[in-house]
Amino acid sequence: MDLELEGHVAVVTGASRGIGLAVTRALVREGVRVVAGARSTRGLHDIDGVLAVAVDLAAADGPASLVQHAVDQHGRLDHLVNSVGGLAGRDGDLLSIPDERWQRALDVNFLSAVRASRAAMAHLAERGGSVVNISSINATSPMPPLADYAAAKAALTSFSKSLSMEVGRRGVRVNTLSPGPTVTSMWDGADEAMMRTIADQSSLGRFSEPEHVADAVLFLLSARSVSITGSDLVVDAGQLPVT
Repeated sequence: MDLELEGHVAVVTGASRGIGLAVTRALVREGVRVVAGARSTRGLHDIDGVLAVAVDLAAADGPASLVQHAVDQHGRLDHLVNSVGGLAGRDGDLLSIPDERWQRALDVNFLSAVRASRAAMAHLAERGGSVVNISSINATSPMPPLADYAAAKAALTSFSKSLSMEVGRRGVRVNTLSPGPTVTSMWDGADEAMMRTIADQSSLGRFSEPEHVADAVLFLLSARSVSITGSDLVVDAGQLPVT
């Protein structure tokens, strides 16, 4: 299936590992020129077709700087994939989360995408471009240990829906993709029994791989999904119950 992505330019945030890295590699295979942003660009410099940019995407000016690198380098921007995200473990109960951690969760998981979208929108509108924001099934299935992360992802999903309604007439599509448990470095060192229990709760009895998520991202970016906007595509191996 021809995704009609060859020759396009895409910005990918959080591109140095996990889902972001898988998306970067998948886009390159489709002939896309990728401007890949992350705090550490290790592992990105040896991928042909990638401009690796070291940037703090949680900083107020980080996302706009990354977008400007893409426009300066290629003179255009067709797609934006906001993949940067993260969560931190904590001790204590939900109400013990300090303001600094709430702010960090919002900066990384939500505001980075808002800022990147703001910087990119005029360029995307010139090309009839598209945005995919990587959310999480925790946006709609929260749990106390992940409260700050889940709240930020819920904000991202809501923002993406609103943005899709506002920019659709400008020719820009905006969708979210919500992965479930995925084999990334976030699970490094996790208890194997716990991981097995989580996997067994899914319909497929396993975690997703980053490449599975990346394939879905490419579909949402491509001409094959030209009538899909404001949607949330769940890629979770059947983790969420059917409703």
